[in-house]
Amino acid sequence: MEFLTPPPVRWLELDESPTPAPPAAPARAPGGSGDVNGSERNGHAPGSSFVSSPRRPRRSTSVAIERMRIQDVSIAYSNKPAVRSVSLPVRQGEVLALIGPSGCGKTTLLRSLNRLTELTKTASLRGLITLDDTDITRIEPTLLRRRVTMVFQQPNPFPMSVFDNVAYVLREQGSKRPRKRVLKEAVADALDRAGLLEEVKDNLDHAALRLSGGQQQRLCIARALAANPEVLLLDEPCSALDPQSTQVIEDLIVRLRDDVAIVIVTHNLQQAYRVADHVAFMYLGELVEYGNVASVFETPQQQRTRDYVSGAFG
Repeated sequence: MEFLTPPPVRWLELDESPTPAPPAAPARAPGGSGDVNGSERNGHAPGSSFVSSPRRPRRSTSVAIERMRIQDVSIAYSNKPAVRSVSLPVRQGEVLALIGPSGCGKTTLLRSLNRLTELTKTASLRGLITLDDTDITRIEPTLLRRRVTMVFQQPNPFPMSVFDNVAYVLREQGSKRPRKRVLKEAVADALDRAGLLEEVKDNLDHAALRLSGGQQQRLCIARALAANPEVLLLDEPCSALDPQSTQVIEDLIVRLRDDVAIVIVTHNLQQAYRVADHVAFMYLGELVEYGNVASVFETPQQQRTRDYVSGAFG
């Protein structure tokens, strides 16, 4: 076996002694503020501060108007509690974010606001939910879901054109099916409110399923807005989207809050900090803490809230 002769060593003369590199930081214990499976999955990066995360710009708004009231609401599935005695206001002019770990009851509470929990046979609800001071159980479900509309986690456009996705809602509201030319202005208005019109105005007859994921989600928001609702429910609307599409939708949420009351469920704590005016932290079905976004994230009153927003669990 032949061995190669190594090249000669070259010595370099330096003007000054080199500065040694600092040692690598030790790994953090699981569950700490730097744990990828803890804080980052909540949208709270290791060592980051909510104060350093920029909030979405707010324009001046009028006094917030209470649209819905949740009073001592408890929800169970097959007698297993999912939500326990929660009371909250839902106001136009504000974004209310529901946060908490998976299984804490926030999506169940959201779905109860337009009676979607009733579609589960084993579900039962105690307490009172009102819309403009009217018990929602006294409102016909289809009518209620026009006034309190929902956008889901995964974009779900209908397998039809962009125009017909929005026009579908408008056609269902009337006793007669209006022609396309009659609906043109209303469809354009809904797409414009959803920040999508400029991108699709030349392709309204194209299949909605050909749009990008972010565009599909904004089309679903436009479809929800076409009914002129009083409340818009958003169930993790950005979880399946890329960062650029997420930014567009977050900006849209802030712009819409003056016209419609918005309730958003999100696992991303940074997103809640960026878009929400008030935050409700839920844990094991209970409402642990409710307050304005600064108080909940920067000066929480409850230890469980402090642990959650710092990334200790999630």
